[in-house]
Amino acid sequence: MAKKGSVLVCDDEEIMRDVLETVLSGAGYKVELAKTGEEAIEKYDNKPFDVVLMDVSMPGMGGLTALQELIKLDDDAVVLIITAFATFDTAISAWEKGATGCIRKPFKNEQILALVAKGVKKRQKEEERQTLRQVMARSVQRDSIIGRSERMENVFRMIERIAPARSTVLITGESGTGKELIAKSIHESSSRSECPFVPVNCSNIPSELLESELFGHTKGAFTGAVNAKKGLFEVADTGTIFLDEIGDLRPETQIRLLRVIQEKEFTPLGETKPVSVDVRIIAATNVDLKEAVKSGVFREDLYYRLSVVPIELPPLRERKQDILPLTQHFIKKYNEENAREISATLDPEVLSLLEHYHYPGNVRELENIIERAVVIAPTNEITRDCLRPEVLDPGLAITLSKESRGTSSDIDISNGVTFYDEVKRFEVDLIQRALHQTGGHQSRAARLLGLNATTLNSKIKSYNIVTRH
Repeated sequence: MAKKGSVLVCDDEEIMRDVLETVLSGAGYKVELAKTGEEAIEKYDNKPFDVVLMDVSMPGMGGLTALQELIKLDDDAVVLIITAFATFDTAISAWEKGATGCIRKPFKNEQILALVAKGVKKRQKEEERQTLRQVMARSVQRDSIIGRSERMENVFRMIERIAPARSTVLITGESGTGKELIAKSIHESSSRSECPFVPVNCSNIPSELLESELFGHTKGAFTGAVNAKKGLFEVADTGTIFLDEIGDLRPETQIRLLRVIQEKEFTPLGETKPVSVDVRIIAATNVDLKEAVKSGVFREDLYYRLSVVPIELPPLRERKQDILPLTQHFIKKYNEENAREISATLDPEVLSLLEHYHYPGNVRELENIIERAVVIAPTNEITRDCLRPEVLDPGLAITLSKESRGTSSDIDISNGVTFYDEVKRFEVDLIQRALHQTGGHQSRAARLLGLNATTLNSKIKSYNIVTRH
């Protein structure tokens, strides 16, 4: 029988201790015994209990004195006084000293079980309130999330509101906007912060292996399963699992994930018995899941289960106020890594160039730009010569795009084509050339372009680029 809570029984009569232990253990409670008030206090000091059953009349320290000492140890202690002399005066004295209730001998087993159940519930509710107060008192951990723009402040406020909850969260935004950092912040600001945070990139794991990674498998469940393996959902039990690139899940995996959310259990591959878990799910994607639902590649019921609390991260080009603090943060980071002393005070021209760049790679690209600048800076100051060519001359992207196509008449910004449209055209052309040079191998193409493999994969999907060998 599942444990319902913990109970400490303190009575100097052995037969009474035995009776109470039998009744309570049979009902599923974890029971410990004490013969004296002093022993009860020592045990409670080492490990608090949900409920204490305390006899009044004992040699040495009496039950009412022991009650007072327990309340000193723990204001929220739930103590039920047991007495054969349940006079009005005894009951009043017990209440005044902090007792939750008073039980008269002889008692019925049903009476004891009812009062203990009520006491355990009271104790657990108080613990939940304390946890909630602690969580609500925490501020969002901003050490790794830099932002002072209004849109990021809205994100921070949302994190503070949703962190104490168990509800699923769906984080959307372009690649490089910091979705995993937001997920970590939600976890670290919650009551689960001391428990595991397990990130899973659904696009980096081959689809045929993803279910095994998420849900585990038994030995021999499939070819190559030489040993049993615990799934990442089980690893994340009591904590948080972060499912990045959730839009890449296969339909059959979507069905299993929906069951985990609804039933809070799953069945490992090759197993017949389900495993129950207490896991908070935070998902992220850079694709439009609503469109994926319309096109039939993503389940509508799963989408609504995941997006109970949606958070949209804005691209860096839409929060220019954050470029300076982000830049200063990255200068400090790469100063430490490279033993440099580059000044975080930027030349106005350099800052202007950084603020006017469009950042198709978002915060991750800015970090790359600043790391390079810190490493190659000839002095202790970042100058324009330390910046990448495309930052110095955004129009360079258009020029290069013309040259790569061998024509000078493809671009006509005056006809309503935005500069950002042209940058995207340039990106598509570069990606196609890199894929052609690497025979369609995305990992090698990503290295050639200086991109993260996940970022390249996302761009290929976003631009609907057809990969050919």
